Amino acid sequence: MAVCEVCNNDYEMSFEVHAAGAVHTFDSIECAAQKMAPVCNNCQCRILGHGLQSDGRFFCCANCARQKGVAQLMDHA
Repeated sequence: MAVCEVCNNDYEMSFEVHAAGAVHTFDSIECAAQKMAPVCNNCQCRILGHGLQSDGRFFCCANCARQKGVAQLMDHA
């Protein structure tokens, strides 16, 4: 069994995520998202889908980007 690096649960069905040259161990998608998903620069929600990015800042939607002065980003519809 392996221990989740977010909640420290020792779980027989834990899994590894290999990203950016590092290996992370989690017991759930929820813990993986908590550790790996970027956070919106405006509302601080976890970005689990196709977020937006500008100058190294992440946004969950174009509205949040506009609130931080990034007018050129648009949501995909």
